[in-house]
Amino acid sequence: MTSPAARTAAPVIDLEGLHKSYDTGGAQVHALRGIDLRIDRGELVSVMGPSGSGKTTLMEIVGCLSEPTQGRFLLNGRDVRGIEPDALAAVRGEEIGFVFQSFNLLPRLSVAENVELPLSYRGVSRRERRERALEALARVGLAHRGRHRPSEISGGERQRAAVARALVNEPSLLLADEPTGNLDTATGDEILALLFATHAEGNTVVIVTHDPHIGKRAPRRLTLRDGLLDGDGSP
Repeated sequence: MTSPAARTAAPVIDLEGLHKSYDTGGAQVHALRGIDLRIDRGELVSVMGPSGSGKTTLMEIVGCLSEPTQGRFLLNGRDVRGIEPDALAAVRGEEIGFVFQSFNLLPRLSVAENVELPLSYRGVSRRERRERALEALARVGLAHRGRHRPSEISGGERQRAAVARALVNEPSLLLADEPTGNLDTATGDEILALLFATHAEGNTVVIVTHDPHIGKRAPRRLTLRDGLLDGDGSP
């Protein structure tokens, strides 16, 4: 549940009348059809819905990977529509941490070097990058795996490394897209517990999932259907 103090500040995510359409060979596909949504700092939210409901499209917009066709999107009180691509990439790198189903670790780099990547894009010195990467790895229980390559660690450890990479910039928002989709049940539960622990430390976490077992464990549960917000299980 969000504290009263958090609600007096600008929400991390503020969507108003959000639409997204795609032109597929002359036919318009309306992926989102008028979404109004506020997510405050420190919330843990799951986004559920059947295939084609608009979950991925919503995450791409919230993650500044795509622009809405219509409507307003404020990230920490800042309207991100129309920002130049380079500036938008900087906003994305500073404000948002991503955790994907497929881990997205570079195989030729060590685990620590993978975690450092967001910092290198920001021009952080090599020494500080390594220090912060090792701190992030320790935070997810992987301090002993920093020198290994992704192929030398388990799937669960790869996802832990991906979480460390997402957190190394201390973003205001952590977006997890099907973070347990490639893991067995026990390992998936470990990753989910890690995300919940990250939230307990004060981070804002949004988990996109098709798995009701995962989605229902979040304090706030959003359900999308046919591009519309069909349910908001706020406490």
